[in-house]
Amino acid sequence: MEQRQPKDKPALLVIDLVKDNFNPDHPLPITPLAQKTFAPINDLCKMFREHGWPIVFSTDAFHEDDFIFKGRMKPHSLAGTPGAEIADGLDYRPETDIWQPKPRFSAFFGTGLEKILHDQGITLCAIAGISTNFCILATVMDAICHDFKVVLLEDCTAAFSESMHESVLGIYRRNPLYPLFRVAPSTEMKEILQA
Repeated sequence: MEQRQPKDKPALLVIDLVKDNFNPDHPLPITPLAQKTFAPINDLCKMFREHGWPIVFSTDAFHEDDFIFKGRMKPHSLAGTPGAEIADGLDYRPETDIWQPKPRFSAFFGTGLEKILHDQGITLCAIAGISTNFCILATVMDAICHDFKVVLLEDCTAAFSESMHESVLGIYRRNPLYPLFRVAPSTEMKEILQA
């Protein structure tokens, strides 16, 4: 039986799973929820590598005097520090994966990611990581603005609480951009790509 080819060429974008968010000396409410995303993300990494599709780890790389730290947010994920490195436990492979530090919330802001993906013929971004209501949503919206279809992976993303995560997903489960923008579990990626 011949295997159907996907209609879209996807990239997996893994957002902000950095060591600072998993530091046992400074536990965060999001940490245990984010850790639950590692297994499904690693499963997707395996599937994407089998097909030769790109995997991008896009991580915060802030500066201590950044504008965003003038509010309540404390400096974290500072560029060049171990805390801004990809968290242990993720199946990151530097020989094939792209690690792209970012200066703000969206993986597309000031990074040139749209050109990298368009140059590879990517038409769909599957988005994983944290946090659902900030960097994930910013990346989703920017991906759409750069003419990529988007799948927000519900089991591969997390916020500071389950209720916050579910609230954001609930807002976008039914949206006027469907099927250009959809919320789905990672287990449906093959089906989505062949639809």
